Amino acid sequence: MRSVKASTRSQYLLPTLLLNLSMALAACSKPAEKTEDIRPVRVMTAALEGGEVQAEFSGEIRAKVESRLGFRVPGKIIARKVDVGTIVKRGQVLMQLDPQDLMLGQAQAKAGLMAAESNRDLTKAEYKRYQELREKNFVAQAVLDAKETAYKAAQASYEQAKAGLSNQSNQTSYSTLVSDVDGVVTGIDAEVGQVVAAGTPVVRVAKAGELDMVIGIPEDRINSIRQMKDVNVRLWANKGEVIVAKLRELSPIADPVTRTFTAKLALPASAKGIQLGMTANASFGMKNPHAMIRLPLTALFQDKAASSVWVVENCAVRLAPVQVGSTVDEDLLIATGLTPGQSVVTAGVNLLKPGQKVTILGSEQCTKASGAASASAGAAK
Repeated sequence: MRSVKASTRSQYLLPTLLLNLSMALAACSKPAEKTEDIRPVRVMTAALEGGEVQAEFSGEIRAKVESRLGFRVPGKIIARKVDVGTIVKRGQVLMQLDPQDLMLGQAQAKAGLMAAESNRDLTKAEYKRYQELREKNFVAQAVLDAKETAYKAAQASYEQAKAGLSNQSNQTSYSTLVSDVDGVVTGIDAEVGQVVAAGTPVVRVAKAGELDMVIGIPEDRINSIRQMKDVNVRLWANKGEVIVAKLRELSPIADPVTRTFTAKLALPASAKGIQLGMTANASFGMKNPHAMIRLPLTALFQDKAASSVWVVENCAVRLAPVQVGSTVDEDLLIATGLTPGQSVVTAGVNLLKPGQKVTILGSEQCTKASGAASASAGAAK
């Protein structure tokens, strides 16, 4: 019985001893140290822009006038006299059609003219004879009137046949396609042996002389581009030379594929070294009467419907509401909300909260302060 009681007592004492031991260990352990959340950020010093808004776009050089030429009559192409890049003069032959059918039509029209001419001469001679007979009162006036009518009809038939021959002769000449301007061939749309309809474009010719630079304007920049009058063009082949251009045409409708608005910049005739198809950059500039602070897009923090930026003060951040004036390339122009000299966070804006301590990458100012704060906190513990 004693052994049973001792065993029972030990069963109750063991949990009690373990509980007391754990409480003693907990009383001796130190509390967990609290670490302050300090985030690294990149900042830039706010400064006013020089009062000029710019925008830059790339494009290509094209001729101001580029014609898509085609035959005025249908037929089969039997000859091609030019290639892409061929410099042509006004009146130079570009392509030819098979003229056989057209020549047969011309011969038919010529034969019809000869028949009409013979009939006219015959009716004219009869009309003169009947005039003489009428003067001698050998025939009635009605007979003379009939001869006069026949002569006029024959004369009209002759004029009709003459016009038909002239028209058929023109049709025959249309079998040869010639350039109507001095320029360069920029495209071939049909080859020898192909049967084409009247008006089908077969050759593209760019008129020599006036050149344009064609660019695509995004829809969010279309209104600002209309106000920018200063346009400078730089060729990729010669970036050191600046060509002053002029906005000649701005499409009112966006391209269905690129969703951009086509703009054409007129280049001066005095510009040298410009070839069709060259790539160039166009810089648009406009004097801004109100100087603004320029920041990268990464500095903007959208809080609900308001736009703000994080400003660093005493190694902590605060949220400053701002008003965006406009955009330039990938930067923002801040109209109100900032003053020159303030430090604005440009990276890590979505990970911050008001009053949070930060360290500035590339600077030792807030790094030393945060280190001193951590050391003083450890000493106090």
